[in-house]
Amino acid sequence: MSSLYLEQFGTGPDLVLVHGWGLHSGVFNALAERLAARYRITLVDLPGHGRRPAPEQQQDLSTLADSVAAVTPSRATWVGWSLGGMIAAQLALNAPARVDKLILVASSPRFITGTGWPYAMDPALLAGFAQELQEDYRGTLDRFLSLHVGLNTAAGRDTLRQLREMLFQFPSPAPQALRDGLAILSSADLRAQLPALRCPVLYVLGERDRLVPAGVGAALTVLLPAARIEIVTGAGHAPFLSHQTEFLAALAAFLEPAHD
Repeated sequence: MSSLYLEQFGTGPDLVLVHGWGLHSGVFNALAERLAARYRITLVDLPGHGRRPAPEQQQDLSTLADSVAAVTPSRATWVGWSLGGMIAAQLALNAPARVDKLILVASSPRFITGTGWPYAMDPALLAGFAQELQEDYRGTLDRFLSLHVGLNTAAGRDTLRQLREMLFQFPSPAPQALRDGLAILSSADLRAQLPALRCPVLYVLGERDRLVPAGVGAALTVLLPAARIEIVTGAGHAPFLSHQTEFLAALAAFLEPAHD
């Protein structure tokens, strides 16, 4: 039995959406409804998230990418948010024939800071979340969600409210799945592999993102010069929620470029 929940609807070219750590595919519901008029949407819940139980074995980035590939269309455009973006990028590297285009939202080839890589999370902060999961499960998830929004603005508060409502809409994420996801975020590094991507790539970054700072865009243009970088003004870590109109405009320009 698959360890992923799958939902498909809409008509048109295939578009697969992959959620981030701690959430589930329901985070894309409003976005998917808008896109379903032009695309066949595939939503998946990663193992241990949303409507799927935790896997029996520990999951790393490659096994997650393989799990997603096993239940999704043979060829599609992929939209990956945060950890989901890293999974989608890994899938595109593993199986380039599966990916028409790649849209990486608030995502990065390396999520923690390191030598020559300042635009990322402090490793100590991520390690702290891993430790706190053992002591205050819901509180840790809530604190992580608070980092998804930008400054204390109306849009930021509304985005945080939506994320909190979605988080426990289904059974709580499995602790093992959360630990596996944090381990991936703290150790995976796709920078050396990124230039091997052969499909068109769009990065959508939030100007006020505290998890994947928008400054990473400059580094990405060096690693992948052909990639398109869009920075959504005023957005935090979930621009498809807080700034849906701007986000959809960026997708449309990438997926359906105007012809002269």
